[in-house]
Amino acid sequence: MHEAPKPLGVPDLGAVEFSTLKQALALGWHDFHARPGYGLFFAALTVVGGWLISWVTLSTSQSYWLVFAAIGFPLIGPFAAVGLYEVSHRLQMGYEVTPAAITHAVLHQRKRQLPSLCSIIVTAFLFWFFLAHMIFALFLGLTPMTNISSSFEVFLQPNGLMMLAFGTAVGAIFAALLYSLTVFGMPLLLDRDIDFVTAMLTSLKVVTDAPVVMLSWGAFVAAVTFVSMIPGFLGLFIAIPIFGHASWHLYAQVKH
Repeated sequence: MHEAPKPLGVPDLGAVEFSTLKQALALGWHDFHARPGYGLFFAALTVVGGWLISWVTLSTSQSYWLVFAAIGFPLIGPFAAVGLYEVSHRLQMGYEVTPAAITHAVLHQRKRQLPSLCSIIVTAFLFWFFLAHMIFALFLGLTPMTNISSSFEVFLQPNGLMMLAFGTAVGAIFAALLYSLTVFGMPLLLDRDIDFVTAMLTSLKVVTDAPVVMLSWGAFVAAVTFVSMIPGFLGLFIAIPIFGHASWHLYAQVKH
Protein backbone atom coordinates (compact mmCIF):
# COMPACT_ATOMS: atom_id res chain seq x y z
CA MET A 1 0.00 0.00 0.00
CA HIS A 2 1.34 3.42 -0.94
CA GLU A 3 1.85 5.92 1.81
CA ALA A 4 -0.15 9.13 1.75
CA PRO A 5 1.76 12.42 2.00
CA LYS A 6 1.93 13.92 5.45
CA PRO A 7 -0.91 16.43 6.01
CA LEU A 8 -0.23 20.04 6.89
CA GLY A 9 -1.13 21.71 10.17
CA VAL A 10 -2.08 20.53 13.63
CA PRO A 11 -5.06 18.18 13.96
CA ASP A 12 -7.74 18.69 16.57
CA LEU A 13 -6.63 16.86 19.69
CA GLY A 14 -9.30 15.76 22.14
CA ALA A 15 -9.15 15.34 25.88
CA VAL A 16 -7.07 12.60 27.47
CA GLU A 17 -8.71 10.40 30.09
CA PHE A 18 -7.43 7.56 32.23
CA SER A 19 -9.29 5.12 29.99
CA THR A 20 -7.29 6.54 27.07
CA LEU A 21 -4.06 5.68 28.86
CA LYS A 22 -5.23 2.15 29.57
CA GLN A 23 -6.15 1.58 25.95
CA ALA A 24 -2.87 3.07 24.72
CA LEU A 25 -0.92 0.75 27.02
CA ALA A 26 -2.83 -2.28 25.75
CA LEU A 27 -2.20 -1.28 22.14
CA GLY A 28 1.46 -0.70 22.96
CA TRP A 29 1.80 -4.25 24.24
CA HIS A 30 -0.02 -5.52 21.14
CA ASP A 31 2.43 -3.79 18.79
CA PHE A 32 5.44 -5.02 20.76
CA HIS A 33 4.10 -8.55 20.63
CA ALA A 34 3.36 -8.22 16.89
CA ARG A 35 6.82 -6.86 15.97
CA PRO A 36 9.14 -7.64 18.92
CA GLY A 37 12.36 -7.32 16.92
CA TYR A 38 11.98 -3.59 16.42
CA GLY A 39 11.20 -2.98 20.06
CA LEU A 40 14.20 -4.99 21.21
CA PHE A 41 16.49 -3.22 18.74
CA PHE A 42 15.55 0.32 19.78
CA ALA A 43 15.58 -0.72 23.44
CA ALA A 44 19.10 -2.08 22.94
CA LEU A 45 20.26 1.35 21.80
CA THR A 46 18.96 2.82 25.04
CA VAL A 47 20.47 0.06 27.17
CA VAL A 48 23.88 0.50 25.53
CA GLY A 49 23.58 4.24 26.22
CA GLY A 50 22.95 3.46 29.87
CA TRP A 51 25.96 1.17 30.01
CA LEU A 52 28.15 3.88 28.48
CA ILE A 53 26.97 6.44 31.03
CA SER A 54 27.74 3.99 33.84
CA TRP A 55 31.15 3.15 32.38
CA VAL A 56 32.15 6.80 32.04
CA THR A 57 31.07 7.74 35.54
CA LEU A 58 32.72 4.73 37.18
CA SER A 59 35.91 4.68 35.10
CA THR A 60 36.58 8.32 35.95
CA SER A 61 36.31 7.49 39.69
CA GLN A 62 33.52 10.04 40.01
CA SER A 63 30.73 7.65 40.82
CA TYR A 64 28.59 10.42 42.29
CA TRP A 65 27.79 11.37 38.68
CA LEU A 66 25.96 8.06 38.32
CA VAL A 67 23.25 9.40 40.63
CA PHE A 68 22.64 12.44 38.44
CA ALA A 69 22.95 10.35 35.28
CA ALA A 70 20.25 7.99 36.56
CA ILE A 71 17.94 10.94 37.26
CA GLY A 72 18.61 12.57 33.91
CA PHE A 73 18.83 9.38 31.84
CA PRO A 74 15.06 9.20 31.06
CA LEU A 75 15.38 12.56 29.29
CA ILE A 76 17.00 10.80 26.32
CA GLY A 77 14.25 8.19 26.10
CA PRO A 78 12.35 9.93 23.28
CA PHE A 79 15.19 9.19 20.85
CA ALA A 80 14.50 5.46 21.06
CA ALA A 81 10.78 6.10 20.70
CA VAL A 82 11.03 7.60 17.20
CA GLY A 83 11.43 4.26 15.47
CA LEU A 84 8.75 2.68 17.64
CA TYR A 85 6.31 5.45 16.71
CA GLU A 86 6.91 4.66 13.06
CA VAL A 87 6.32 0.94 13.58
CA SER A 88 3.01 1.58 15.33
CA HIS A 89 2.01 4.14 12.72
CA ARG A 90 2.64 1.68 9.90
CA LEU A 91 0.80 -1.13 11.64
CA GLN A 92 -2.14 1.17 12.22
CA MET A 93 -2.25 2.42 8.62
CA GLY A 94 -1.57 -0.95 7.03
CA TYR A 95 1.76 0.14 5.54
CA GLU A 96 4.69 -2.16 4.96
CA VAL A 97 6.74 -2.82 8.10
CA THR A 98 10.28 -3.83 7.16
CA PRO A 99 13.71 -2.83 8.50
CA ALA A 100 14.38 -0.88 5.29
CA ALA A 101 11.07 0.98 5.53
CA ILE A 102 11.54 1.87 9.20
CA THR A 103 15.15 2.94 8.68
CA HIS A 104 14.19 5.11 5.71
CA ALA A 105 11.34 6.74 7.63
CA VAL A 106 13.53 7.48 10.66
CA LEU A 107 16.48 8.77 8.63
CA HIS A 108 14.15 10.94 6.58
CA GLN A 109 13.36 12.87 9.76
CA ARG A 110 16.80 14.48 9.60
CA LYS A 111 15.46 16.64 6.76
CA ARG A 112 12.43 17.71 8.73
CA GLN A 113 11.78 19.34 12.10
CA LEU A 114 12.53 16.44 14.42
CA PRO A 115 16.29 17.22 14.78
CA SER A 116 15.40 20.68 16.09
CA LEU A 117 13.23 19.17 18.80
CA CYS A 118 15.91 16.59 19.59
CA SER A 119 18.51 19.35 19.92
CA ILE A 120 16.40 20.92 22.64
CA ILE A 121 16.33 17.61 24.50
CA VAL A 122 20.11 17.26 24.21
CA THR A 123 20.65 20.86 25.36
CA ALA A 124 18.40 20.32 28.35
CA PHE A 125 20.21 17.07 29.20
CA LEU A 126 23.62 18.77 29.07
CA PHE A 127 22.36 21.73 31.07
CA TRP A 128 21.02 19.30 33.65
CA PHE A 129 24.51 17.82 34.06
CA PHE A 130 25.95 21.32 34.47
CA LEU A 131 23.32 22.17 37.05
CA ALA A 132 23.82 18.82 38.79
CA HIS A 133 27.51 19.65 39.21
CA MET A 134 26.56 22.94 40.85
CA ILE A 135 24.10 21.16 43.16
CA PHE A 136 26.78 18.67 44.14
CA ALA A 137 29.26 21.47 44.87
CA LEU A 138 26.67 23.41 46.86
CA PHE A 139 25.81 20.58 49.22
CA LEU A 140 28.94 18.40 49.27
CA GLY A 141 31.72 20.69 48.06
CA LEU A 142 33.41 20.80 51.47
CA THR A 143 32.75 17.16 52.38
CA PRO A 144 35.78 14.79 52.48
CA MET A 145 35.47 12.49 49.47
CA THR A 146 38.22 10.00 50.27
CA ASN A 147 36.15 6.92 49.52
CA ILE A 148 33.55 8.19 47.08
CA SER A 149 34.58 5.82 44.27
CA SER A 150 33.85 2.76 46.38
CA SER A 151 31.30 3.94 48.94
CA PHE A 152 28.09 5.93 48.84
CA GLU A 153 28.07 6.58 52.60
CA VAL A 154 28.49 10.30 51.99
CA PHE A 155 24.99 10.39 50.51
CA LEU A 156 23.57 9.16 53.83
CA GLN A 157 24.87 12.22 55.65
CA PRO A 158 22.47 15.17 56.15
CA ASN A 159 24.03 17.20 53.35
CA GLY A 160 24.02 14.16 51.08
CA LEU A 161 20.35 13.49 51.71
CA MET A 162 19.52 17.14 51.12
CA MET A 163 21.46 17.07 47.87
CA LEU A 164 19.60 13.98 46.68
CA ALA A 165 16.23 15.50 47.57
CA PHE A 166 16.98 18.85 45.94
CA GLY A 167 18.61 17.29 42.89
CA THR A 168 15.71 14.91 42.41
CA ALA A 169 13.23 17.80 42.61
CA VAL A 170 15.15 19.84 40.04
CA GLY A 171 15.52 16.79 37.80
CA ALA A 172 11.79 16.14 38.07
CA ILE A 173 11.06 19.69 36.91
CA PHE A 174 13.34 19.22 33.91
CA ALA A 175 11.76 15.87 33.09
CA ALA A 176 8.20 17.21 33.48
CA LEU A 177 8.88 20.15 31.19
CA LEU A 178 10.51 18.06 28.47
CA TYR A 179 7.81 15.44 28.83
CA SER A 180 5.12 18.07 28.37
CA LEU A 181 6.81 19.42 25.25
CA THR A 182 7.52 16.06 23.62
CA VAL A 183 4.83 13.57 24.66
CA PHE A 184 2.65 14.77 21.77
CA GLY A 185 5.25 16.94 20.06
CA MET A 186 7.32 14.04 18.71
CA PRO A 187 4.46 11.99 17.26
CA LEU A 188 3.04 15.20 15.80
CA LEU A 189 6.27 15.85 13.91
CA LEU A 190 6.26 12.31 12.56
CA ASP A 191 2.61 12.49 11.54
CA ARG A 192 2.25 16.07 10.29
CA ASP A 193 4.20 18.62 8.30
CA ILE A 194 4.54 21.32 10.98
CA ASP A 195 7.34 23.22 12.69
CA PHE A 196 8.83 21.98 15.96
CA VAL A 197 7.75 25.06 17.97
CA THR A 198 4.11 24.49 17.05
CA ALA A 199 4.47 20.81 17.91
CA MET A 200 5.91 21.61 21.34
CA LEU A 201 3.28 24.23 22.17
CA THR A 202 0.51 21.90 21.04
CA SER A 203 1.88 19.14 23.24
CA LEU A 204 2.13 21.51 26.19
CA LYS A 205 -1.48 22.57 25.72
CA VAL A 206 -2.75 18.99 25.71
CA VAL A 207 -0.87 18.31 28.95
CA THR A 208 -2.10 21.48 30.66
CA ASP A 209 -5.68 20.74 29.54
CA ALA A 210 -5.56 17.41 31.42
CA PRO A 211 -2.76 17.90 33.96
CA VAL A 212 -3.80 15.19 36.42
CA VAL A 213 -4.14 12.49 33.78
CA MET A 214 -1.05 13.45 31.77
CA LEU A 215 1.24 14.02 34.76
CA SER A 216 0.04 10.73 36.23
CA TRP A 217 1.00 9.05 32.98
CA GLY A 218 4.37 10.78 32.98
CA ALA A 219 5.01 9.77 36.60
CA PHE A 220 4.00 6.18 35.85
CA VAL A 221 6.30 5.99 32.83
CA ALA A 222 9.17 7.59 34.78
CA ALA A 223 8.72 5.24 37.77
CA VAL A 224 8.60 2.09 35.64
CA THR A 225 11.55 3.29 33.56
CA PHE A 226 13.59 4.00 36.69
CA VAL A 227 12.82 0.58 38.17
CA SER A 228 13.67 -1.00 34.81
CA MET A 229 17.11 0.61 34.96
CA ILE A 230 18.05 -0.96 38.30
CA PRO A 231 18.99 -4.47 37.06
CA GLY A 232 21.75 -3.24 34.76
CA PHE A 233 19.24 -1.36 32.54
CA LEU A 234 17.97 -4.74 31.32
CA GLY A 235 14.37 -4.01 32.25
CA LEU A 236 14.34 -1.36 29.54
CA PHE A 237 14.13 -4.15 26.96
CA ILE A 238 10.48 -4.43 28.01
CA ALA A 239 9.65 -0.92 29.20
CA ILE A 240 11.00 1.04 26.23
CA PRO A 241 9.12 -0.87 23.49
CA ILE A 242 5.79 -0.92 25.33
CA PHE A 243 5.89 2.75 26.28
CA GLY A 244 7.20 3.76 22.87
CA HIS A 245 4.34 2.05 21.04
CA ALA A 246 1.84 3.21 23.66
CA SER A 247 2.92 6.84 23.24
CA TRP A 248 2.04 6.71 19.57
CA HIS A 249 -1.38 5.22 20.29
CA LEU A 250 -1.99 7.84 22.96
CA TYR A 251 -1.53 10.49 20.29
CA ALA A 252 -3.53 8.55 17.70
CA GLN A 253 -6.48 8.11 20.06
CA VAL A 254 -6.91 11.82 20.80
CA LYS A 255 -6.33 12.92 17.19
CA HIS A 256 -9.46 13.89 15.25
